[in-house]
Order: sequence, then structure tokens, then C-alpha cells
Amino acid sequence: MSAPRLTVYFIVEPPEYQILACYLAASLRQQFGQTVALVGYCPEQKMPLLSPDVVTALEKMDCEIRPMQVDGLFDPPYPHGNKLIATLQKRDTEYSCFMDSDVLCIRPNDVENLIKPGHVCLTPAASMNWAKQSVWDVIYAVAGMEISAERFMLMKQKRGKPRIPYFSSGLFVFPEQHRNSEGKSFAEVWYDMARTLDAHPDIPHKRPYLDQISLPLAIQKSGLDWHKLPPEQHFILGGRARGEPLPNRGRDIFTVHYRQWPILNEVGLRWKARNMLKIHAGVKSVGNGPTETAADGQPTAKTPE
Repeated sequence: MSAPRLTVYFIVEPPEYQILACYLAASLRQQFGQTVALVGYCPEQKMPLLSPDVVTALEKMDCEIRPMQVDGLFDPPYPHGNKLIATLQKRDTEYSCFMDSDVLCIRPNDVENLIKPGHVCLTPAASMNWAKQSVWDVIYAVAGMEISAERFMLMKQKRGKPRIPYFSSGLFVFPEQHRNSEGKSFAEVWYDMARTLDAHPDIPHKRPYLDQISLPLAIQKSGLDWHKLPPEQHFILGGRARGEPLPNRGRDIFTVHYRQWPILNEVGLRWKARNMLKIHAGVKSVGNGPTETAADGQPTAKTPE
């Protein structure tokens, strides 16, 4: 088998993300086999706190755990920003794909479904309830950029006008070797953009939404385009749609973003998650298992959409 073109990376952080990451890794091995490389990132100071069970399980699934330095990269600290910091890390494959730890791959998939040369591949956000559309005037003015002319409906938007581009940062794929006219990678541009917006006092509700706010601007400034993946490649559960069954007629859902462990149970995927972990790590659970709170430890209303 040739070397993987794609690395899937995610956060492995105690206490909760390390547990969820094991289920994600097992689902990736089940649905992609060895066609992807797996890397989990843990804040350097928390590496000693990793559960030995988690370390063993990820080793069995050929998933490397790498430390990353997070101190001082956001002031004050911004835990949601760990995905930006992880994105900055060096990887050897042609493409990289970040997935939130509370994501599960549920159907056989192919790397070619996720990549497109010259593009960041991702899905529209589920919703944008934290601010009015006029907030983009301020955001783009701070960045010294023109607002994109494109408009589209968000993933869970049932009515209303198409919106200014706003994406989920729970799953995105980008080319590692691309550099813009300033010689910067997509990861470097995204981090710089997030820091610029974070420092400006006129932008409301920046946290915890800073990563998503800065994402469309970073794609544009990096010299890449965005490519909207089908929602089946990143199907976001919960929110106002909580309680609805997973679509199963005429739609092949490849990947779900469940956001809270109980939601995974509600749509009938809890045992699938455990069985995939059993197949690839030899156990159905690690540590004390996932808690019944939101995956990021925050109230659901504050989980980025």
C-alpha cells in the first residue's frame, strides 16, 4: 500500500477529549482502514495526565499522540483554539483533515471524497445564532478585506435568506504544501487571522466562536478557495433538530458530529461506536467512558455550531 495522502488529526486531551478521541480513531480505522494516517494532539503540560488505557488503545490503532505547546499562543487562554494550534503543527502528508473529537465515522469512505486541490473542504455551520449578519461588516473591516459575494444556506437553516459564508470548524481538509503570496501556509494565516480578530474590541461574541469567525477570512487570505462538502460527509446532530432520527432513506451519512454522548445514543449509534472500538482496540470502552455532558464540558448553547 502506498503512503497515505491524508492525515486525520484531532485533540486528545484529558479528561473528556482523550476518551472521545479513542472512539473517533476506531471509527476512522473501520471506515478508512490504513488509507489515512492518524495523529492525536495533546497540550504538552497535560501529557502526563493521559490515561494509560487511552495511550494503549491509540497505539493499537496506529495513532500517534504528539504534544503541542499551547501556553502563550492565545491571551487569555482559548481552549477552543487548540484546533488552530494543532493545525499549525507539521505533518508529512499532502493533505490534512481536522476532526473534532466528538465526531464518528459510520460508513466506509474514501479519501478522494474529502480532498480537492487548491481548496479547503468543509461544510456550512449548522446555524449562526450568536450575532446578526451585520457583524460581518465589522469583522471584514478589521481584517481589511472585502466580504465574499457568495451566499448560501447554513446546514440547519430551514428558512430565510442565504447567509454570508460561515463554516463549521468541526471537520475541514486542506492542502499542507500550499503557500500564499506572502509565503504563509493556510494554518499560519488562520492563526494570524484569529489573533487579529481576537484582539479587536469591536467584535462581539468572539469566544467561543473565534475559530469559526476567522475561518472563511483565512481561506480567502491564504489564496485557497472553499469547497462545500455534502452534509453527509459531516452531518451535525443536536441543536433544534435533537430528537429527530438519523436520516436513512436516500441519504448515506458517512460522518456524524454528535456533540454530546447522549445524542449518539439517541440516534442508535452508541453501540456501533463501542463495537468499532472493540474491533480495533480490543475494548468497548476506555477509562470511565464518556460523560453525559457536552463533549467540550460547556453548556450546549455555547458549543460552536
